Amino acid sequence: MKIEQDVLDGLQKRLARIEGQVRAVRTMIEDGRECRDIITQVSAASTALDQVGFRLLSAGLQQCLQDPKQAKRDGFDLEEVEKLFLKLA
Repeated sequence: MKIEQDVLDGLQKRLARIEGQVRAVRTMIEDGRECRDIITQVSAASTALDQVGFRLLSAGLQQCLQDPKQAKRDGFDLEEVEKLFLKLA
């Protein structure tokens, strides 16, 4: 599956932010910060990572629907999309 460059660029930016969030969580733990604060940041990072997965899946689904025959040849037919979706759900 080939993903458009603008989508990849957006995902790279989002992943960089997630990396920062994870580093911040680590620092919060090291500094002995309040559990509620840490959990809030963990939740935010987790949600952001889920969004990366769903954005990738969305891009793949769009390609699959635009050219189902090519998607099937690439091993990314609707059945595969469903399996991937269920992994994220």
